[in-house]
Amino acid sequence: MLNPALFSSATDNWATPQDIFDRFNNVFNFTLDPCADSKNAKCDLYFTKEDDGLSKDWGGHRVFCNPPYGRKETGDWVKKCYDESRKPGTIIVALIPARTDTKWFHEYIFKTTAEVLFIKGRLKFGDGKNSAPFPSMVVIFGFHWLYLKEDENIEKLNSLKRAS
Repeated sequence: MLNPALFSSATDNWATPQDIFDRFNNVFNFTLDPCADSKNAKCDLYFTKEDDGLSKDWGGHRVFCNPPYGRKETGDWVKKCYDESRKPGTIIVALIPARTDTKWFHEYIFKTTAEVLFIKGRLKFGDGKNSAPFPSMVVIFGFHWLYLKEDENIEKLNSLKRAS
C-alpha cells in the first residue's frame, strides 16, 4: 500500500537522494548540513530540528540545504539561504520544490544572482519507491563562475547542468 503522505503535504521531511548530494558535493565540498538528523546528515557538521538551523550562523561554510517542504517553512529556509549567502566565503546549494509561483521564489531566487537548475522528472527521496508529487530544483546561492579557476571544476559544474 502506498503511503498517502507521499502525495500530499502531510510530511515536510524528504531525505536527500544520495546521488544528487554526491554530484554537487563533488563540486562544492560541503561543510554544513543545516536541515538534518543523526540518521540523514550529509556533512560532519549538521543542525537538527532541535538545534534550529534557521537561528544559526552559516557564514564561511559551503552548505547543502534540503529544508522541510512545508508551505511556510520552505520560504523561511529560502530566505535564510539568501541571507546567509551574502556573507563572505559562503555558498549554499538548496534542493527545494520548483514552486515558481511563490513569493519566496520571486523575492529570493528570481530577482537575485542565484543559479537555478531545474531537475528533469521527479525525484525519489530517501529510500522511497515512488517519485515525489512535485518537481524539484537546485538553487545555488552565493556562487559565481569566478570561483571556478580550474578547468576541471568548470567541467564538473557543466556536467551538473547537463544532468539536471
